[in-house]
Amino acid sequence: MFESLSQRLDTAFEGLRKGGTVKEADVKAVMREVRMALLEADVALPIVKDFVKSVRERAIGEEVHKALKPSEQVVKIIHEELVDMLGEAGRLSYSGSVKPHVIMLVGLQGSGKTTNAAKLALHLRGEGRKPFMIAADTYRPAAVDQLVTLAKQISVPYYEEGTSDKPPAIVKRGIKRAKDSGVDIVIIDTAGRLQIDDALMGELEDIKGIASPAEILLVADAMTGQEAVNIARGFNERLGITGLVLTKVDGDARGGAALSMRAVTGVPIKYMGTGEKVSADTLELFHPDRIAQRILGMGDIMSLIEKTESVYEEEEALRLQNKIIKNEFTLQDFLDQLQKIRRMGPLGKVMGMIPGMSKLQMQADFDDQDIEKRIRKVEAIINSMTPTERQHPRILKASRKRRIASGSGVEVRDVNELLKQFRQMSKLMNQLSRGKVPHIPGLNI
Repeated sequence: MFESLSQRLDTAFEGLRKGGTVKEADVKAVMREVRMALLEADVALPIVKDFVKSVRERAIGEEVHKALKPSEQVVKIIHEELVDMLGEAGRLSYSGSVKPHVIMLVGLQGSGKTTNAAKLALHLRGEGRKPFMIAADTYRPAAVDQLVTLAKQISVPYYEEGTSDKPPAIVKRGIKRAKDSGVDIVIIDTAGRLQIDDALMGELEDIKGIASPAEILLVADAMTGQEAVNIARGFNERLGITGLVLTKVDGDARGGAALSMRAVTGVPIKYMGTGEKVSADTLELFHPDRIAQRILGMGDIMSLIEKTESVYEEEEALRLQNKIIKNEFTLQDFLDQLQKIRRMGPLGKVMGMIPGMSKLQMQADFDDQDIEKRIRKVEAIINSMTPTERQHPRILKASRKRRIASGSGVEVRDVNELLKQFRQMSKLMNQLSRGKVPHIPGLNI
């Protein structure tokens, strides 16, 4: 999400002139590009106008910080205004609610409520909570079966009555069951429609009256575009939503829906979901400052650190560091690190968190599937080696290379290329670990 917006803004900033003060002509030129970038990203026109006006008023004539160039000063202002537009960080609030705290998921049909109910349950359990799911979508074919399947898949208790009764009655009995079970969070998967209508809203209002939810989260498809504003406004006016969950954010390069819905409702974006798979890395807390950094091509170091910490133990990291310093990094270590990087999620997404890499990624046209193929080739080559060969690659002469190539289904030149890259990377890592600034060769997996 936000890739096209990021590209347009990056182009706009290149036109800024150097100087001690940001000139009015510079700001106007940049803000024209920013305005077009936001509109192309499907941000609603009134929101674009307010944003551009706010940035222009702050930027014109403002003295540039000594450490900043004029372009950097404008980027800083735009970053701060983006953070303000995106709102507060995503976190659930249970104030004024008694246990079990109820979270009610609402939205149109096809927005991903059921899948994200399971993702949210998994996320909350990771925080030490005891979630419980209620299947209250009795209209969509197989919705109840889907929730039951997902609940069993992630081992979360649930309540369902099929489609035999009205959703409000099912919710009432489901909450009673949850109280008896000793859980502390109840997630209600409600029914949706293809569009907002009185029957849907009346039923949701009845459920709200019965459940007294601590949170009413609107689950919205990030690819909805301009219609997202009307959807968000409609649900908010009737139910008083408390937050947004954006789904399919990996499928939309524009991201305007996020900015528009947040601005129209005034409620925070709580979570962002990716893909259909229910796992720990497909639902993430919303951090406006980190998203603003991604939009402006600054990367997202904090999210990258969190992902790294999730796959690396401290002792293991220290052991690896010592091996690098002593120049004892082996092909087996290389293979282990590749496998850990894969556990951090799609490589393209991970690269986008590294400052400056999003632009390089676009220029090089990185493709996750292509990268995955290359990683599998590397794994096949190393797995075809003996433990001794992985520890001491210098012993790999012509006959051994032919055997390894045959065993991994590649050419000998592929084996040679891997060994060359491994030597370059080992040298680079050793120099970096000693505080040197080496020449970085062009490494390709």
